[in-house]
Amino acid sequence: MSTTAKAIFAAGCFWGVEETFRKVRGVVNTRVGYTGGSLENPTYRDVCSGRTQHAEAVEVEYDPSQVSYETLLEVFWNSHDPTTLNRQGPDVGEQYRSAIFYLDGDQRTAAEASKTRAQDAERIRGHSIVTQIVPAATFWPAEEYHQRYLEKHGQKSCRIC
Repeated sequence: MSTTAKAIFAAGCFWGVEETFRKVRGVVNTRVGYTGGSLENPTYRDVCSGRTQHAEAVEVEYDPSQVSYETLLEVFWNSHDPTTLNRQGPDVGEQYRSAIFYLDGDQRTAAEASKTRAQDAERIRGHSIVTQIVPAATFWPAEEYHQRYLEKHGQKSCRIC
């Protein structure tokens, strides 16, 4: 019987981020939601107001015997632009920031090491990574209509994925 682990990432609009992680072998479940802010049980409208400090994020449940946290970090770095502050493509606001919310010291160490490697990557050279690496706060699941949004609407990606 395998045990699962969790990771939390923010990399812009959570619809595309969720879809990216759902495709990774070893990921057993994903949930979109909000984390890193000041309001308890926020709604999409609350987060979009820009007054809660939450990020749109994806909680990734994975089987470490099939995929490592380090591999998930590689997916994270390669799936968005970590050099744009509070923005991904046309989506602008603090809720679209790039962040890794670590759940323990091992995740923190791995995230920081991966950030150093990502900064040295050819596609990043000349730009500074602005991704936050911060302790995980309460993860508030988004409304049901946001869960697996692209799948529910027959889309393979969103406009910036």
